[in-house]
Amino acid sequence: MESWPRPAVPQLEGEAAPVRLFDTAADAVLPLEADADGRVRLYVCGITPYDATHLGHAATYLAFDTLIRALSQAGVEVEYAQNVTDVDDPLLERAAKTGVDWEDLAESQTDLFRGDMAALRVIPPNAYVRVKDIVDEIAEAVDRLVADGFGYAVPTNDADGEDIYFDVAAVQATGRYGLGEMSHFSPDKLASAFVEFGGDPDRPGKRSPFDPLLWRAHREGEPSWDAGVGAGRPGWHVECAVIATSELGPQVTVQAGGRDLRFPHHEMTCAHATALTGEPFARHFAHAGLVGYEGTKMSKSLGNLVLVSKLTQAGRDAAAVRLTVLGHHYRSDWEWFEGELCENEARLERWREAAGRATSGGAETVSEMRARIADDLDTAGAIAAVDAWAAEATPGMEVVAAVDALLGIDLLAS
Repeated sequence: MESWPRPAVPQLEGEAAPVRLFDTAADAVLPLEADADGRVRLYVCGITPYDATHLGHAATYLAFDTLIRALSQAGVEVEYAQNVTDVDDPLLERAAKTGVDWEDLAESQTDLFRGDMAALRVIPPNAYVRVKDIVDEIAEAVDRLVADGFGYAVPTNDADGEDIYFDVAAVQATGRYGLGEMSHFSPDKLASAFVEFGGDPDRPGKRSPFDPLLWRAHREGEPSWDAGVGAGRPGWHVECAVIATSELGPQVTVQAGGRDLRFPHHEMTCAHATALTGEPFARHFAHAGLVGYEGTKMSKSLGNLVLVSKLTQAGRDAAAVRLTVLGHHYRSDWEWFEGELCENEARLERWREAAGRATSGGAETVSEMRARIADDLDTAGAIAAVDAWAAEATPGMEVVAAVDALLGIDLLAS
């Protein structure tokens, strides 16, 4: 599936700082080392397309867009894959509630997301894969997991066939995966997160409370595909495991996404992928913080989702939206306030005015920006450096290219 147009990104002259990135598993900022072939393989979990694109989505994809920009400026080639979870319970539930065909809902929201990413000048993935297009491949993977002893059947009362579950203990026995080792969650927190994201710890017939669904047998009114394990549809985690390993290979350099995905989704994706390939799934784990709304949780149920498309349709500058998000460190939780967007619209005007009168020079500011971005994606520090540059009597033109290359904002655009 096509993603969205790739923005032009200037390649800066001069020496780039090596990138350091917080690793969730290590609980520390560590050098991000490329693979043996000099590349970084990045997998970022994509949207479930039923409420795109709110500020939480934007914050996640802008965080890892910044990572790609930092690596690219350091001369590191990035292979980037992202999924679209268009076969999953939340989407199907929303479609049923609103009376919209689930495929139409997924298509419309995916189109909206792509348009928002283009407006925000986010670098697109090399591989943009929707689950609907690879269900056969996922079904084959589920067959293989069952055959290899990592999956088992559980009888159902409301379907013709059997549900298939993943055996977490079986993959733990290989020594290549440990439950809770990446997320550092306590047993109680593991349990609550598992339930919050649709897990069914008390399902009769499961071997362990944390075993997740691999394949859901067909129920009336739900989409279904034929597979060796019976008619039905895939579970959430195996979808990402198959897409990531198919597009990037048995091991990725970085597994990334929102902080709320640490468990169960990211840990279970690791477990599934490890069972499929025999190798640990990722060398580095990166997670973006969550975005609230004026003191409350941002959610559709509360009616306070801030959508990128609504902002731009109202005439707000997408570059100012981007700048507002980048003003917060990617790992921090923060809250959206309308006034902050107004402040960044004014900041953007100051920057554009400075770009209009810029002359040669600016290398010191560019070096500071590169250092800040390379240091765990310190976008706020880079923005402060640009603020100081814009206040200079004769700002240097080199900074204009750096703002575009590192922060994704074209100050010369009309």
